[in-house]
Amino acid sequence: MAVINYEPLDTTSDVTTTKTLLYEAIPLTGSIIGEATYSDGNIKNYTHGMFQSVYDYPYLSSSANHILDLTVGFSAGSTLSGSVSSVQESKKLNMYNQFAQVLLGYTGSNNAVREFELDLNLDGTGKASAAFFINFSRLITKDQIKKGSFSMIIGTGSWALPFGPRTATLTDASASETGGTNNTIGGDYGLLYDVTNTARGLVFYQAGIVVLGTASWAAALTDFNSGSAAGSLLRYTLAQSLVSASISGSCDALRHRIKNISFNNTTEINSTIYFCRVPHNKYNYSSNPTYISSSQIRVKSIATDTSVSYITTVGLYSANNELLAIAKLSEPLRKDPTNEITLRVRLDY
Repeated sequence: MAVINYEPLDTTSDVTTTKTLLYEAIPLTGSIIGEATYSDGNIKNYTHGMFQSVYDYPYLSSSANHILDLTVGFSAGSTLSGSVSSVQESKKLNMYNQFAQVLLGYTGSNNAVREFELDLNLDGTGKASAAFFINFSRLITKDQIKKGSFSMIIGTGSWALPFGPRTATLTDASASETGGTNNTIGGDYGLLYDVTNTARGLVFYQAGIVVLGTASWAAALTDFNSGSAAGSLLRYTLAQSLVSASISGSCDALRHRIKNISFNNTTEINSTIYFCRVPHNKYNYSSNPTYISSSQIRVKSIATDTSVSYITTVGLYSANNELLAIAKLSEPLRKDPTNEITLRVRLDY
C-alpha cells in the first residue's frame, strides 16, 4: 500500500540515543576445567604445542562450546630464560611476548616489549616475568568482563591434595567503572588480589584475558606438577615446571589447581529512539482499501460522525522516502481529531 504523506522527524527533538549494559553471571567450575567430568575429553592440545583449549563438552562433539585457552610463558629477562634443561623455550618466550605486545605494547627508545607488572603504574617495577595466560572465549565474555566481578579460586596445596588445607581466592574487588584500573593499548585492566591484599595477577576486561603470576604458589612446593616418564614419577616445583615441562604439561598442572572461576560478562546495546508524533489533525483517515465499503467509510454511520482510524504500523523512511524499518504495535491504537499520539520506536544494535 503506497504511503500518501510522511511526517518528518526533527533530529534535534524527535531522535535520541542511549546505551544499555546487560550483565550475565558466568560460573566455570573446576570439574569442567579440570579432568573430573570428561577425563580430559574436553581438552584439546595441538601439534604446535603452544596452547591448549578447554571446551564445555568433549571437543569432538558438535555440541561442544569453546570456553577458554591456556598457555604459559616467560620473558627473555626472566631468571627462567636460558636454562640448558629448558623445553619449548622459544615458544614460551614467543607466547609471553605476543600477549605483552598485544596488551601492553612497547616502551623505551629501543621499542622493547613492555613486561607485565603486578601494579597499575607500568613503571618497570613489580614485574611478572613469568605467567600463565587464560584467554576466555568471546562466547562467554561478550563485549567485556564487568569490572569488580572477577573471582578465581586456585589450589596451593600438594599435587595429591591441591585444595586440601590451602586455597587462594583472587579477586578484582578494588576495580570499578570509576577507579582501580589502568588503560593500555589492550584496554582497561585491573589487579587480582589475594586475601592479604597482595597482587597476584591481572585481568584485561575488554580483551577477556587473565595474566596469572607465579607467586601464588610457594617456591618450596615440590610437586606443583606431577607426571610419569618411563615408569618413574616426576615431581616439579613451579619453576621446574615452567622450564622443563611442556606448555601443555604446565597447563595441565594449572587446570588441576583451578577450583572455580566466576565473573559477569557485559553486553552493550546501543539504541536509537525515534519519537513519532501523530498530531490531532492528521492520520484520522486510512488509505487502506478496506476502509471504504460501497463508497462509504466503514467506521462512520452518518456523514457527521467523527472520522476514526486505527494505527497498527509505523514505518521509518529515509530522506528519499525509502522504507528502512517497520515497527508493529501490539494492538491497534484509536486515532481521531480529539487526540494526539506519540509513538516511541526503538532500534537496538
